[in-house]
Amino acid sequence: MGTGSGTALTAHQLIGLLVDPGGFRGWDEPPAVDRPDPGYRASLDRARERTGLDEAVLTGVGSIDGRPVALIASEFGFLGGSIGVATAERITRAVERATAERLPLLALPVSGGTRMQEGSAAFLCMLRITAAVQAHRAAGLPYLTYLRNPTMGGVFASWGTLGQLVLAEPGARLGFLGPRVYEELRGVELPPDVQRAETLAGQGLVDAVVPPQELRELLRRTLAVLAAAPPSPPTDPTASPTPVPVPTHGRPDAWDSVLRTRRPDRPGTRELLRHTAEELVLLDAPGGRDGALVRALALLGGRPVLVVGQQRQTPEHERPFTAADLRAVRRTARLAEQLGLPLVTVVDTAGAELSAQAELDGIAVEIAHCLTTLLALRTPVLAVLLGQGSGGGALALLPADRVIAAEHAWLAPLPPEGASAIVHRDGAHAAELARAQGIGAHQLAEVGLVDEVVPELPDAAEESAAFCARLGQAVGAALGALSATTETDRLAARAVRHRRLGDLR
Repeated sequence: MGTGSGTALTAHQLIGLLVDPGGFRGWDEPPAVDRPDPGYRASLDRARERTGLDEAVLTGVGSIDGRPVALIASEFGFLGGSIGVATAERITRAVERATAERLPLLALPVSGGTRMQEGSAAFLCMLRITAAVQAHRAAGLPYLTYLRNPTMGGVFASWGTLGQLVLAEPGARLGFLGPRVYEELRGVELPPDVQRAETLAGQGLVDAVVPPQELRELLRRTLAVLAAAPPSPPTDPTASPTPVPVPTHGRPDAWDSVLRTRRPDRPGTRELLRHTAEELVLLDAPGGRDGALVRALALLGGRPVLVVGQQRQTPEHERPFTAADLRAVRRTARLAEQLGLPLVTVVDTAGAELSAQAELDGIAVEIAHCLTTLLALRTPVLAVLLGQGSGGGALALLPADRVIAAEHAWLAPLPPEGASAIVHRDGAHAAELARAQGIGAHQLAEVGLVDEVVPELPDAAEESAAFCARLGQAVGAALGALSATTETDRLAARAVRHRRLGDLR
């Protein structure tokens, strides 16, 4: 895709690619605004003749795999998809109608920004659109955006990036200031990759980069998750899920557990989701699909949830957990709250990034912000301690209403080798420190962190599917119990829980 001449697909073509055949019904009425300037009138007439449209957006309702969805699609061929007062009014009315009819809303912007011929009046209309979008989201309705090439200026800085999920076309130029304006104002060219969709995804500002031909399937799965009716709650909302029996072979040796969690063939977060999710939408995260973070919208135990988890590190695949990852954790948590979905965090990390750049990026501050975000989240939070749990990078994902741990999972302030270096000034006492610090899942249950231990027999790496199935069963049961409690009771119990952490039971 190029980055300067607009998307290759017209608004009609993209809608046709997404909705069921014959499934789109337009909502648009002819614009009623008179334009006294003859030059501007002539430009509008040429745009209408060239595109067959009367404005720079199409709005209406269609269906994706039978599910009704409101759509707003920009047309770049109509004055660069720019937003004038009439354009803004059409968009606003479509958002308001989607809200009134309780429809999910998909925006497909492609635009150079505000229409310069209409000046400040058009510019201020971004507030009008944003207010309507905010009301739609406040009503608990999905608002999804797909940014096309290019999406710039006021569109990018308002309704284009307010989607609860922000998707983007590969190679799309996305940004606030156009390259020509930047060069005119600053006297130098803007580096070409700064405003590229893939760059923004790497910064956690875009949730997924998706080719137009794959967008329908991603939307189908997303809507299937969001529209899923949660299973019936248990008869007794106060009852805890029945724990999977812990094997009778005794507690694992802590150092043995550390070594097992470092095995390259041990299931990680992605493997857990692939084995347990009935429907799965993997989202991008900082560092891309091979980074240290996994973000997903999923059906777990028949229940729609948002998942954010650490992808385990191995010597072959070093994945330092960065400040950008932590910002993405907080974005995912806020998204869960906006959509009213439970949040599932998965902890499996050798630790946060340790570098001068990490200090400059404020990684410690981001850990603190993660802790406060999760502690204050109004939706249910379930943490899964899957494997390695080292340092602040692990702690950042552990504030939760309930914690499930794999039998060989562990949590420590530092890797045992690091603890040994502090206490003994060498790494030779790592096994001794691991056993002495109470880092294992059963010891963590004794101090109030872990509520349920899921057995690993004989080794999670050797029985990957069966182990993930047991863990998935425990996750589903815990989510059911949490979702059956009232928000007031759940938040009160969360406060008591964290007040008592660290006390021996």
